[in-house]
Amino acid sequence: MTETPLEDLPFSELRHRAFHLAEKRVDIGFFTELFTHMPGMVAVETEGGDLGSIGGSFIETVKAVREMLGDDDIDPTTEALLRARFATYIREHEKA
Repeated sequence: MTETPLEDLPFSELRHRAFHLAEKRVDIGFFTELFTHMPGMVAVETEGGDLGSIGGSFIETVKAVREMLGDDDIDPTTEALLRARFATYIREHEKA
């Protein structure tokens, strides 16, 4: 019996696995990086915003990313990019 490739998992399950792993590792870099993949953040950056100044605690950052990605109404291009990022993150860190 073979395991389902990560990219074939439902988006919500893949997101949950990646988030759970990143929270366990207290990897704030993973969560702040996700902001850079969201279309709205590109607009903030072009208007003089600073993507590097996401502040607050680890818990606040995780909560903000969860809210941003909480609904499954993400455009297909962003979902594909996030799906690839989540799968890569899981592969890189799950066995470590």
